[in-house]
Amino acid sequence: MKGKAEPFQKLCTRMRLWEFPDEFVIQPTDGSSTSSFSISLVDASMMLIDSIPEYSSIHVPKTQLIFGVVGMLKFVTGSYLFVVTDCKCVGSYLGHPIFKFISLKVLRCSHSVKHSPAEQKKVENEFSRLLKTAERTTGLYFSYDTTLTLSAQRLYDLGDESKMLPLWRQGEPRFLWNGYMLEALIDKELDPYLLPVVQGSFHNFQATIGKEIVDVTLIARRCTRRNGTRMWRRGADPEGYVANFVESEQIVQINGFTSSFVQVRGSIPFLWEQIVDLSYKPKLKIVRPGEAPQIAKRHFLDLRKMYGSVLAVDLVNKHGGEGRLSETFSNAMQPIVSEDLRYLHFDFTKICGHVHFERLSLLYEQAADFLVKNGYFLLNEKKEKMKEQLGVVRTNCIDCLDRTNITQTMIARKMLELQLRKIGVFAAEEIISSHPELDGSFRILWANHGDDISIQYSGTPALKGDIVRSGERRVQGVLTDRYISLKRYYLNNFSDGTKQDAIDLLQGHYIASMRRDMVPPSPTRGLEAVAVRFKHIQLLRFNCFILILLELSPCCHALFQWFIKQDRLMFSFSAVVSDSFMFGNDRIVLDNKVIGASWK
Repeated sequence: MKGKAEPFQKLCTRMRLWEFPDEFVIQPTDGSSTSSFSISLVDASMMLIDSIPEYSSIHVPKTQLIFGVVGMLKFVTGSYLFVVTDCKCVGSYLGHPIFKFISLKVLRCSHSVKHSPAEQKKVENEFSRLLKTAERTTGLYFSYDTTLTLSAQRLYDLGDESKMLPLWRQGEPRFLWNGYMLEALIDKELDPYLLPVVQGSFHNFQATIGKEIVDVTLIARRCTRRNGTRMWRRGADPEGYVANFVESEQIVQINGFTSSFVQVRGSIPFLWEQIVDLSYKPKLKIVRPGEAPQIAKRHFLDLRKMYGSVLAVDLVNKHGGEGRLSETFSNAMQPIVSEDLRYLHFDFTKICGHVHFERLSLLYEQAADFLVKNGYFLLNEKKEKMKEQLGVVRTNCIDCLDRTNITQTMIARKMLELQLRKIGVFAAEEIISSHPELDGSFRILWANHGDDISIQYSGTPALKGDIVRSGERRVQGVLTDRYISLKRYYLNNFSDGTKQDAIDLLQGHYIASMRRDMVPPSPTRGLEAVAVRFKHIQLLRFNCFILILLELSPCCHALFQWFIKQDRLMFSFSAVVSDSFMFGNDRIVLDNKVIGASWK
């Protein structure tokens, strides 16, 4: 990169956490001159200190090694500190080591909850339960030396004044996973401790091309503006921020050249939802359709400000619920399409089916002129800019997972070939598939990338992963997809509600508060609790049995459809579900809203 300006103050890379009876103390152990700081366990106040408090040999405080301070959340009667207790180096980003979270720990920083009323204790315990879920958040990455929230091109264009800022202030806020959690710490002069974190994916590989060694890196950055789980976060909010918005950057380094190419994915950009109701495929519902054009306009205006020109590739079907979404999307785009904003519909399922993914070449033929015109970012051996990326391809299906990942893989392959030809490593007609080592590594790279993004949004790896990995549809892959579909069904209905509540707390989308008139729901006890759990198990077994029959037998599928028309099966569903909600539902009140309908 061009001239490097040192950040305001280097981040602490190793720290010792001291757990005293009335305070936590965090002490740098990496040789830096940064002062230690303490956190009171009475009121969670923080201050810099010059030395570790004295202690007796009888009451030696507990200590542990930590690798970063992620942030703090303040609830009704207590505060919680997030720290990295284990991590591993997974590669480098433009020469800077990249680390992945192995263990995230949440520490209570106040004893006041012990003296709180019973109602507040109940609510605080619910928050603590959500934080236990938050500790299991996957796909968290950081660097002590650079911000991962910026692409190579934006990092290159970052001014010297910006590079002098604390690391957490240099990046793109929408990709800063812990931005809300840092707010409680940013005015405490703790910049050397504030670790900027992204959620996403990071993978790389090296391969040989003739006598040359090529290094390929793929990084994903998940946007926090409408973060969430598959069925609980769909479409866009009124400001135009969409669910499952992920920026994917592919970087190639060879012979001193560095080149990157950025793509994005995100949910269809207007208000729509898919309410969880125990059915295999809940109905897609467009909310306030009259507002769709304005919301889409806001979304694409934001994309154009950030990336330049935009090609929106819509992969959804033209029939059923997907067809209604696609029609609304197409109609919303008509008033705003221009030379810098194009809309391209490609019915992935109809054209490619389940096996003919070579037909994606038809899509590339329609997008090639945009890709060639808007290009990619390229630095020569002297770190001088030779090319810059002037636009971005935005891809969506319904989940923006499986079909989207296959499509993005195809586009990334074509662009990598263009980059290698420009650098002079490939001849004019040379392609990746003519190099088995490079081809195999590239497939695995994008398959792992797709799995990571899918796990964060749906709880499972991506479907059709065997296609991305091997280029072929296999029996084992079909069976794996059936299992993944069943697991998604279970998670959507029985687990993701709690996970969504935890995400909303971490991102500041709900603020914890206590109402005077709020009485937490009475927990079910004794035989009633046993009966509720038995109903849940029986219901899940019944649904899974039905789903397996539908997958294996067309006759069963036809019979199932007949029952639905007679309203018989759905009646039995709703009867059981009503009982489950009546007896077995946990509610959590956040900012005067009842959320978190999740079964235990």
